[in-house]
Amino acid sequence: MLINVIIFLAVMTVIYFIIIMPKLRRNPESRKLDGWLYAHRGFHDNKSDAPENTLKAFQLAVENNYGIELDVQLTKDKVPVVHHDYHLRRSCGVDKKVAELTYEELKNYNLFESKERIPTFQEVLNCVDGKVPLIVELKIPLMAERLCQAVSSALKDYKGIYCIESFNPFGLIWYKKHVPEVVRGQLSTDFVKEKIEGNKIQYFILKHLLMNFLTKPDFIAYQHVYKKDLSFYLCRKLYRVKTFAWTIKTQEDLDHNKKYYELFIFDSFTPKKLRNE
Repeated sequence: MLINVIIFLAVMTVIYFIIIMPKLRRNPESRKLDGWLYAHRGFHDNKSDAPENTLKAFQLAVENNYGIELDVQLTKDKVPVVHHDYHLRRSCGVDKKVAELTYEELKNYNLFESKERIPTFQEVLNCVDGKVPLIVELKIPLMAERLCQAVSSALKDYKGIYCIESFNPFGLIWYKKHVPEVVRGQLSTDFVKEKIEGNKIQYFILKHLLMNFLTKPDFIAYQHVYKKDLSFYLCRKLYRVKTFAWTIKTQEDLDHNKKYYELFIFDSFTPKKLRNE
């Protein structure tokens, strides 16, 4: 009986290590992302004239030589726009969702009491124009295909450096199948500790990176306060996957996390530059 238990545990351990295994051969394109600090939703301040995910915030990031992390989702008429929340309550003070409105309707709302409005993804690409690298987060509530197609189409002729990432593994699976050369990353966190509403089984799978065997991410972007979670730790130490820390909010946290992460997404402060130091 004991031998059977030992064999079972050994088999399950091997399966676990296989399941969480990311892509082992590094995509050479991922090296282009190195050496940058990435401004979370642009170099923004929601109490200023440059709130998050706006053209003004992206312009400031470019001017300060920071890479940019941004969020893309679809409007009702399938226009890819740059906005973090699915809802407009926090950013625009209205009880509506991005997916419920056409882009023309979205243009009626200002962000965080500024003059800025929700930009299209194409407007952002035109604004950045390849001057700094982009981390494009795919905001996928359910089905991935339409958003992935729209984002991929917009990026097809873009000359700048970029990668894609998502909490939703099906976005990564789509890119793995259709545009495998694009650097792709799995986003994750401890959803329960963050008190994020949703399916606990699904969140268990995502927290522990149990879809890696299907997505084969080039990097993992993990919330920095949970850097010692087992699956992330093993991916980092055993499989040597490239790692992004999100979201760093002080210089002290950035300095502390340099031994755990290779790249950093920051917010709410002006960090010391990594480049040209």
